[in-house]
Amino acid sequence: MTEHSWRARWPIEQRRVTLLEQFEAFQRQDVGVRRTALDEVLRASASPHVVVISGLRRAGKSTLLAQLAATLGADAYYYVNFEDERFLGFAAEDANDLVGLLAEVFGERRVLVIDEVQNVAGWERFVRRFMDMGLKIYVTGSNASLLSRDLGTRLTGRYVPIELFPFSFTEFVRFRGYTLPDAGRQKTMDAARLQGYLAEYARLGGIPDVLKYPELPLARTLYDDVLYRDIVARHRIAEVRALKELAYTLMSNPSGLVSFNKLKEQLQLGSVNTVKSYMEFLESSWLLFTVNVYDFSVKRQQVAPKKTFAIDTGLAQAVGFRFSPNTGKILENLVFLALRRRSSGIYYIASRGSYEVDFYLPEGRELIQVAQSIELPATREREVRALADAMHDLGVAHGLILTDRDAEPIEVDSGVIEVRAVADWLLGADRGLSREA
Repeated sequence: MTEHSWRARWPIEQRRVTLLEQFEAFQRQDVGVRRTALDEVLRASASPHVVVISGLRRAGKSTLLAQLAATLGADAYYYVNFEDERFLGFAAEDANDLVGLLAEVFGERRVLVIDEVQNVAGWERFVRRFMDMGLKIYVTGSNASLLSRDLGTRLTGRYVPIELFPFSFTEFVRFRGYTLPDAGRQKTMDAARLQGYLAEYARLGGIPDVLKYPELPLARTLYDDVLYRDIVARHRIAEVRALKELAYTLMSNPSGLVSFNKLKEQLQLGSVNTVKSYMEFLESSWLLFTVNVYDFSVKRQQVAPKKTFAIDTGLAQAVGFRFSPNTGKILENLVFLALRRRSSGIYYIASRGSYEVDFYLPEGRELIQVAQSIELPATREREVRALADAMHDLGVAHGLILTDRDAEPIEVDSGVIEVRAVADWLLGADRGLSREA
């Protein structure tokens, strides 16, 4: 045991106090708006598998755990938060002592809840061992590697992955205190109010603390924490300037197309592989997502420009740069996030005649186009033409345009294009996700 280890650094009485104070603080935590993901967590609670909840910092993972804890009862579980500086020096080999101390302080319990588990190297080893001993374990982390293939290898498929995003539109509206009308019973005033909430949601995003404390610069603090603590420090980045410029460029251009080669030249980096690595770091820390073009050639998918989306539109607008608001791109980003909550198999389409379709989900053969408005004839023609071309090429009989209001379906040679209001569609997407969970 070195002088820098957890046990050497903290006397046993201090370790007891840490565990008690963490548990009491967790008990006092405001459970906030009920998260849709709680349904998925509760469903997973019936299995012996480890439940792995990952997502962006401050997206509400601890609150989700508090909502779970409220269903378990205070005497049913242990709670540990490895983000606490009093766990500095904690290593996987300290786990036996930790569980022994938890049993000493709280008595025997069968559920272990761990926050920010990625701060302990090799955590998978002791988590699996405790699972084999009969403990039901829930862990959270702010690094997408918690859902990687490596994790599957280490836990041999004995885990349930759950991704937690910032508030969905439904959760945002509930956070604002508005009671949603029943599906199909919406009145004109409801529609107008929802449009107002949608504009606010697009501008502010769905990060709970940012919404709770708008007077504080929490979005910028969160962004800096991700860049410097989750990426620069963890991956020992030498070209910090290039990473910052890359992140800034992408956050300033949500729903935009990017080329690795162009980014390499712009950032004056010597290798496209460096750009790819930096992009992977930004994704693994939940700041961004990338989407490939849909093509039967895997090589073309890899070399064609990617579309990038921000984890949160409010965060993107707080830290990025914009000459003027681009409402259409922001709406597209919101639609992507709603789709990504239920599937990672999302592509964009580059159709004949250089037309682009925003989203294609092969599993459900869904083609979706997003437009701020299609009132102008030229805009309507462009959006319909892109969808019609893609429907023809893929043999899909149904397309969808999401815009500012519902309209009559549009018949094309390949089938029918439905036109729906984004706000209503987002609420419906959330309802569908809740049913699936």
